[in-house]
Amino acid sequence: MARLRSLALLATAATAGCGRVASLEPAAGKALPVKPLMAKSTPTADQLLTPPTYARPVRIDELLKRSEPRRPDPFDLPPPTGGTAPPAPAGALPDATTGNDTGPVNPGT
Repeated sequence: MARLRSLALLATAATAGCGRVASLEPAAGKALPVKPLMAKSTPTADQLLTPPTYARPVRIDELLKRSEPRRPDPFDLPPPTGGTAPPAPAGALPDATTGNDTGPVNPGT
């Protein structure tokens, strides 16, 4: 049992050493990506790894800080009080559908 614990401790220590922090550089024999067409200079590795502001927008979740009554809405109107439907536009047929009209009939078939 003690051997299993020491093995687990050794494995944990070995994997903890893998998290070494160092500045990023391109692999040996490799160069950074080419300069973008409209850029003034070739960006560094740190500049390439820094997300632009539009990639991480600031959250605007405004929570309700205190209870406040709603302001009156001038467009929140009550429904109309009945009456007849508005008249149809000039020149419109009252009922343009004729039931089961499927198109021209070919009497030869």
